[in-house]
Amino acid sequence: MRVTQLNLELRFQGNKLRGFSCELIRSPYGVFPERVLTTACQIVVPILLSGLGMMTAGLLMDTVQHWPVFVEVKDLMTLVPPLVGLKGNLEMTLASRLSTAANTGQIDDPQEQQRVIISNLALVQVQATFIGLLAALTALMLGAVSREELDLAKVGLLCASSVLTAFLAALVLGTMMVCIVIGARKLGINPDNIATPIAASLGDLITLSILALVSSFFYRHKESWYLTLLVCVTFVALTPVWGIVAKQSPAIVKILKFGWFPIILAMVVSSFGGLILSKTISEPRYQGMAIFTPIICGVGGNLVAIQTSRISTYLHIWSTPGVLPLWMKKFWPNPCSTFCSSNINSMSARVLLFLVIPGHLIFFIVINLVEGHSVTSSKTFVVLYLLAGLIQVTILLYLAEVMVRLTWHKALDPDSHCIPYLTGLGDLLGTGLLAICFLLDWLLRSSAELDGLSELVSVPP
Repeated sequence: MRVTQLNLELRFQGNKLRGFSCELIRSPYGVFPERVLTTACQIVVPILLSGLGMMTAGLLMDTVQHWPVFVEVKDLMTLVPPLVGLKGNLEMTLASRLSTAANTGQIDDPQEQQRVIISNLALVQVQATFIGLLAALTALMLGAVSREELDLAKVGLLCASSVLTAFLAALVLGTMMVCIVIGARKLGINPDNIATPIAASLGDLITLSILALVSSFFYRHKESWYLTLLVCVTFVALTPVWGIVAKQSPAIVKILKFGWFPIILAMVVSSFGGLILSKTISEPRYQGMAIFTPIICGVGGNLVAIQTSRISTYLHIWSTPGVLPLWMKKFWPNPCSTFCSSNINSMSARVLLFLVIPGHLIFFIVINLVEGHSVTSSKTFVVLYLLAGLIQVTILLYLAEVMVRLTWHKALDPDSHCIPYLTGLGDLLGTGLLAICFLLDWLLRSSAELDGLSELVSVPP
């Protein structure tokens, strides 16, 4: 589909027309591309803010890992990535849905706006309660398999902490997303560029803070076993109420019926990332793992969520579910076309990819200034870390292009089905690659130290 835009500027002096200018713009891709500078400017500030939030979350994780509840209840650390990942499974998905609704004019009418907002927030509460409980059970099973034991006394604490954290985080972040999307719409800013990074900027910090406080509260009152049971029963009982409220919107009804598999699978994938974290965080060779994990996982998740939301909005505006534009017919596009072609989605992919190394360098420098004694500053680790971040985001951006095409071809909403998969995979890739970076850096330093010792021994007296 070709579209044409005519910009006409009339110049008056007093009441007399003194001149005019005319600009004709044609686009073969059905949408007018944003300027690279405009896109970059709208993305950079939220990404930097989200980085500060993730750095703070990393520093907080480095502190709370020594709290009695985290030391005694080992499975709590396994629970961190899937619970923090709820911002990708739920809040960033919510932000993407609301951004698409804003860009397509669905929330311009006040009554429709109220219905869309209430039904979306109720949906998030249903999902948060269910996924919070399931994440706790998954963490318990993974812990039982890895340690070959299951402590039943900690089951209630873990389940209650997970459910209450998921509920409170979803409520706070969901309300923030609504305000941000509506505010961006009124200011003429594309919500796709700012909503998901801002969701992540405070998502990690808020979720981790709530988990630490809630779990510590239940740990201090662990003798009152009925307290954790009451919390779990209350929030599970409220789930049908949220479901009834969510059914106001036909689109939300479809998500309630068919949108569970992506977020469940994403939660399971994130849990494996949590297992890697729990196994490495206390090892001396992985010192700094707690600080860098939220950053590398968050940056990858943020960037791929932005790209997914933009492609989804593009398809919602210029196509119908089940029908791909002619230039997007291939389900597995050439990677070169994903990053090097002239279309609008390729342009945004390049912008996002170019932000990876400068962004991680800024975050690394700030962390080194704040926590220099507890993180490695070797050049080898910096190079490995930047390479890991670049590999992670490159894989995620390409998979975003593939998955959006596949879900759109199947008449599914990419906002609800793609972002959970991609952020969950981003958590696993980020945690795994980061662990490899620490391991390789430790091996190389150990090898250099052994070489130095052998040279000292071989020197004749």
